Amino acid sequence: MFRALRVYNYRLWVSGALVSNIGTWMQRVAQDWLVLTVLTHNSGTAVGVTTGLQFLPILFIGPYAGLLGDRISKRKLLICTQTAMGFCALLLGILVVTQTVQLWEVFALALALGVASAVDAPSRQAFVSEVVEQQDVPNAVALNSASFNLARLAGPGVAGLLIAWLGTGPAFLLNAASFAGVICSLLKMRPHELHPVARAARGKGQIREGLRYIRQRPDLTMIMILVGVVGTFGMNFQITNALMASAVFGKGAGEYGLLGSVMAVGTLAAALLAARRQGTRMRYVVGGALAFGILAGTAAFMPTYALYAVALIPVGLAALTFMNACNTSVQLSTDPVMRGRVLAVYMVVLQGGTPIGAPLVGWIGTEFGARWSVGGGAGIALLAGVVALILLNRRNNVRFRDQMHSVTHYSFRRPLAP
Repeated sequence: MFRALRVYNYRLWVSGALVSNIGTWMQRVAQDWLVLTVLTHNSGTAVGVTTGLQFLPILFIGPYAGLLGDRISKRKLLICTQTAMGFCALLLGILVVTQTVQLWEVFALALALGVASAVDAPSRQAFVSEVVEQQDVPNAVALNSASFNLARLAGPGVAGLLIAWLGTGPAFLLNAASFAGVICSLLKMRPHELHPVARAARGKGQIREGLRYIRQRPDLTMIMILVGVVGTFGMNFQITNALMASAVFGKGAGEYGLLGSVMAVGTLAAALLAARRQGTRMRYVVGGALAFGILAGTAAFMPTYALYAVALIPVGLAALTFMNACNTSVQLSTDPVMRGRVLAVYMVVLQGGTPIGAPLVGWIGTEFGARWSVGGGAGIALLAGVVALILLNRRNNVRFRDQMHSVTHYSFRRPLAP
């Protein structure tokens, strides 16, 4: 399960990322709570706009960021982007602590953070395959997810306590300091032990070349579509949990942060289960989408805060199983020279739909109730999974009944087996 940790550079990378991810989750909770309860009167739309602005830049610069990662040293690029994101967190923290922050400033800094993150994301995803050898990539990707979700387990809860005791400002300042962890890990790596791939030569039409590569691969095309639909409409728990906690159950910042930590129990379990698998299969992609739609839809109708929190555990497990299967499939099946550009498209469809989905989900939650925002996204995810299953049937000439049995068997039973 932890075989990638025998690599010195990977140990540095995953430990630095853990510290930084804890800070990132603290900022996410603090930023949503700041907008929702301090700068507005429980406006889900404003929270959605803030989240949307943070992910908007990847729509426009994501493909170019992927090409940049294919052309230059990913390690040096990541040092620059992590420094820029730390500066954005520091500035927002100072504005909040000095009690001068305004809503438009939160919008502007969310957009600036989104620009740095858009440049960072493709190279950060692809860099894993340069830190470890090819046979350890699935394990390294899964352990990255485990690190991210271990941070998700701790970050929201710590943020909730900080907000309740001291306000949102310290959460932003601690996030700014946490970027030092990942920057130090990058600086201390042994460059001679990395496995850099051949860099793409400069030329015309390289972004179009990456898009053609994806179009010629039906498996990659299906993954991109599924990730785009599920990510845009289903995985907006940053917003929906805030609305459910405050508007439906009448809870405060501590209980809102706790929802993120509880959900991380499921996502961490899914990441560790994925770390034991040697490879990945399309059934985990489709089965994860189906399971997520069913379980998230069930969570939407939970009558009490406690039951909703418990329901988030299997939702997190299904969501991370789906995302990890998609990420690993893309990394392992893509030509190394094209990996940065393909992962850039992957990140665009994963995060680029958020500027559309987040404000829409926030508006639905404000106008019709938070349960509708959760249930609607779950229904769309379930429909996307069913369509993908039917298309797989036709391509493989398999009966729907047999394929459905296979997917549900592997989605709900096989990951739990030792």
